[in-house]
Amino acid sequence: MGDEDVDDGIKNFENNEENEESIGRVILPNKKKGEMFGIVEKMEGASRLSVMCEDGYTRNARIPGRMRKRMWIREKDLVIVKPWEFQPEKADVVYRYTKTQASYLSRNHMLPEVIDIFK
Repeated sequence: MGDEDVDDGIKNFENNEENEESIGRVILPNKKKGEMFGIVEKMEGASRLSVMCEDGYTRNARIPGRMRKRMWIREKDLVIVKPWEFQPEKADVVYRYTKTQASYLSRNHMLPEVIDIFK
């Protein structure tokens, strides 16, 4: 009798997860490390992108080797970039947001007005 109740509870829990759109925690840029939001403007090939950053500058960004095969980035994707210390016009991509995460950040006014294209 006890095992059947547990199985029904697990099934109900799984059904609720499928029906609800859960985002969980959303990663935000670490300002202490110099990270910032950016929008991919143009793919330039060879793991290089042109990214419009929240400070108003357009930077040439690259996708590091550890993320190259795992993360597919397209134009108009929201990303976190970290500008290089010795060449501020260049940056590395740290994270790419999904469309759901980007719209969540936009709805909760967590994106700067400069790059909020998800309105």
